Amino acid sequence: MKRTFFSTLMAGLIAMLPLYPTKAQLTTTVCVNKIWDRGTHAAFTSLLKWQGSYYCTFREGYSHIFDAQGNAEGHVVILRSADGDSWQQVADLGMAGYDLRDPKLSEMPDGRLMVTIGGSIYRNRELQGAHPMVSFSTDGQHFTTPQPIEIEAAARSERDWVWRVTWHQGVGYGVSYPSAGKNYIDLLCTTDGIHYRLVKRINLEGFPNETTLRFLSDGRMAMMVRRDQADQQGYWGISAPPYTEWDLQPMGFRIGGQDFIWLTDDLCIVGTRTYFTSHNKTALFRGSPKGDWEEIYVLPSDGDTSYPGLLLEGNELWVSYYSSSTQPGKCAVYLAKLPLNVILHSSAHPAAP
Repeated sequence: MKRTFFSTLMAGLIAMLPLYPTKAQLTTTVCVNKIWDRGTHAAFTSLLKWQGSYYCTFREGYSHIFDAQGNAEGHVVILRSADGDSWQQVADLGMAGYDLRDPKLSEMPDGRLMVTIGGSIYRNRELQGAHPMVSFSTDGQHFTTPQPIEIEAAARSERDWVWRVTWHQGVGYGVSYPSAGKNYIDLLCTTDGIHYRLVKRINLEGFPNETTLRFLSDGRMAMMVRRDQADQQGYWGISAPPYTEWDLQPMGFRIGGQDFIWLTDDLCIVGTRTYFTSHNKTALFRGSPKGDWEEIYVLPSDGDTSYPGLLLEGNELWVSYYSSSTQPGKCAVYLAKLPLNVILHSSAHPAAP
């Protein structure tokens, strides 16, 4: 994969702007707004429109994992907005002894709002176990106490993580991954958000982990997988029902905390952490079902950053994400609004080899 002239130019323009604006116009049309900053480590976002309101959720803690005493007890914050500009906190979910991480929003077939959450257990700064959790809401204001997800024995371990759930025709699909060193992921399905059964175990080298699933209009499932060992390239593939045959292929670059959304059956937009320079960034890519990727936009970000949530709203793409703040070890949450013409008609001149 080659960086385009457009991405190189955009990165240069962004470098001239304030890195952490409260509200900044990056171009005449693209706007980025800081929506949460309490001097903490706020990270790992998800974004959803539900019953006419916008919801953004993320983990909040002292740092990426541990507090000053060596404890890891992050909690989940959920914000709501009527217009995407003014945000109010509606929930703060925590559990003693658990580090609640990476909350992901989805709407269930019965209309409820669902939040899947990773639940990590640390003792003396060592990971002892991981149990995925779930919380529900019928009104977007009151959320149930997080409860453990139940995975069938064939796919269960002591350190499971169902990272994101995507619903299709009344069934929720998600990928669970065990601890580092395992070279497989498990495609799971659920109808109630609590009980999950194994659809397919997918063998893949390089410690595959965070996985996003999205569906094309013909019912095929697209899968994007992060890998953190070996060559660390992301992997991508598409499978037809019943989603048991996969031919995952390398994407040509490393990804992290990724989300993607289909604009058409021939075009998807990906948000991910990039590792092209010594300073990590959150960037957007265009992609095709065949796995042809092009970087198109770099958001104002640096260091500890990524985990975007993507939402199509009218003629705009909304992107929630987090980035290191001006305080060492702390992070804030941002919302970017990009007109689709920036996404669809950006320059794509090839860079010199």
